[in-house]
Amino acid sequence: MINPTITDDTLLLEVEGIDKLWSLKGHLKIPLIHITGVRIDKDIAHEQLNGIKMGGARIPNVIKAGTFWENGKTVYWDVHKPEEAVVIELSDEKYTELVIEVADPEKFVDDLKAKLDSTQ
Repeated sequence: MINPTITDDTLLLEVEGIDKLWSLKGHLKIPLIHITGVRIDKDIAHEQLNGIKMGGARIPNVIKAGTFWENGKTVYWDVHKPEEAVVIELSDEKYTELVIEVADPEKFVDDLKAKLDSTQ
């Protein structure tokens, strides 16, 4: 799971617990100006079963974590529970998308959208 923090100009995503090992990352720091979209997507974890694992873990129905090459995009994953999956679309970053699990997806998406709206 990811613990997100939204600051004035940055989204900091702290990878929690053993997921640091699975995903090969401890944190991600994304400038808000590089975020082009954010949405809850409860189906994406079920749809994205293919793709090339570039580093991380994929155990069906348990976890998908790490870096994957999917449909021409570099995607970072950290999802155990697909119903809590959030997709963050990026530009000018190593990753094209982040697919992450957060404790309260609705609140996180609402807070991030509000922050993005206020900075534009």
